[in-house]
Amino acid sequence: MEPSSGRRTDSGIEVQPVYTAGDLAGWDPAVQLGVPGAFPYTRGVHPEMYRRRLWTMRQYAGFGTAEATNERFKFLLEHGQTGLSCAFDLPTQMGYDSDHPRAEGEVGKVGVAIDSLADMRLLLAGLPLDSVTTSMTINATAAVLLLLYQLVAEEQGVAGDRLGGTVQNDILKEYVARGTYIYPPRPSMRLIVDTFAYCRDHLPNWNTISISGYHIREAGATAVQEVAFTLADGIAYVDAALAAGLDVDDFAPRLSFFFNAHNNLFEEVAKFRAARRMWARIMAERFGAANERSKVLRFHTQTGGSTLTAQQPENNIVRVTLQALAAAMGGTQSLHTNGFDEALGLPTTRAAKIALRTQQIVGYESGVADTADPLGGSYYVERLTNEVEAAATAYLDRIEEMGGAVAAIEAGYLQEEIEGAAYAYAKAVDDGEKVVVGVNRFVDDTAEPVEVFPIDAALQREQVQRLARVRAERDQAGVDAALADVRAAARGTRNILVPMKEALRRMATLGEVSDALRDEWGVHRPGA
Repeated sequence: MEPSSGRRTDSGIEVQPVYTAGDLAGWDPAVQLGVPGAFPYTRGVHPEMYRRRLWTMRQYAGFGTAEATNERFKFLLEHGQTGLSCAFDLPTQMGYDSDHPRAEGEVGKVGVAIDSLADMRLLLAGLPLDSVTTSMTINATAAVLLLLYQLVAEEQGVAGDRLGGTVQNDILKEYVARGTYIYPPRPSMRLIVDTFAYCRDHLPNWNTISISGYHIREAGATAVQEVAFTLADGIAYVDAALAAGLDVDDFAPRLSFFFNAHNNLFEEVAKFRAARRMWARIMAERFGAANERSKVLRFHTQTGGSTLTAQQPENNIVRVTLQALAAAMGGTQSLHTNGFDEALGLPTTRAAKIALRTQQIVGYESGVADTADPLGGSYYVERLTNEVEAAATAYLDRIEEMGGAVAAIEAGYLQEEIEGAAYAYAKAVDDGEKVVVGVNRFVDDTAEPVEVFPIDAALQREQVQRLARVRAERDQAGVDAALADVRAAARGTRNILVPMKEALRRMATLGEVSDALRDEWGVHRPGA
């Protein structure tokens, strides 16, 4: 048998050859676990978890034009998907219209292009907005996309209190991991808090933020860092909302989270359980939340994009299955499973269907949904849950000493920690210490051809033509007045989403609204 020091989790937690009751000395299940659906929610957020209803199967879609994405949405719904999830192209994420010079070559490539209300109408055409929930992966321009969604729903006769879904709206992790920010951190935080308040009054069933560890993990963080940095961002958002005068129980029930699922099955399950327990205690003990729903960490999971390999891509089907199992056993509320070909490009229709079928097989054939927290009480999993919590808490203490997540981001601390973890992982793969099947072991000399999703070169031209028609047909004086109102709100204290909605209703574009805020708030420059 190998010595214990020979095996570690992806976070570097040492794994013993066997676990016994002695590894949980002093551990009180009544305090650490409770029961599913009750504080501290270690075992899940619902008493029976998936026995009543499976997690929402929310496959990510979004590419090219709004019409093409609308067709993929309908295809997925027809094949059993139970929630929509939309990706937006890079110009949309960065607040640029499709005819902006910086959008050249990027329109529709990593998501759908949305320039105005005209595009959102096409994206949502024929979809039952009063019964389907929609998740939108968008951050710096989250308020704009949310308001466009609301405007289309109103045109379809669907009131705000009948709309359900999630807008990611997590700008802090953009400064750390992804880079699709526009404004400096502090005005960006104001925009997020205004979104909390707006949804409280107008979209009460909408999840106002999906605090995202997913992209932190994709950037190279460990499982422990993913938990710690995500919860640190969550604390910062709660602090900002309280500072703006909101009551914690007015907005906290609509906070949601977004985590990654990687291949180390047991550490991933422990990660989800530890995050739930930590957040429940943070909300109860630090923020004094009285509403039990304010203490519940509800989360969406996506399987690990960074774990997918271009070599032997069909191996990714197995990886995605393991990761989906981890998410289900860890108690996720919704799940996206990646297409096996996503290391090569956008998922083809075949890959998207296999990914959805993977979720369905896990949900309906594996037995994982038959009982809540099926790994609860395992000596190994409970010890791992404790160790993930302890290591993540140490990070939170360090971030608190620095003044919180915003200050830690401004100091570059989180970025440096992630970069160090990413380097260590890459070195372990290069050295052969970390086995990646098909990459550094069990390698094929020849690669089989794989179908790759096609990108239409004419797409940008057609999108720009539509945008030109929007500008030609609208009331320009009305748009100018509405954008001036947006600028005035940005200088003052009024909730900025109210004039933004009016500008978008008058057919102002996403880029024009974003530019109005750039004029007042400036742009973020790292290190400045």
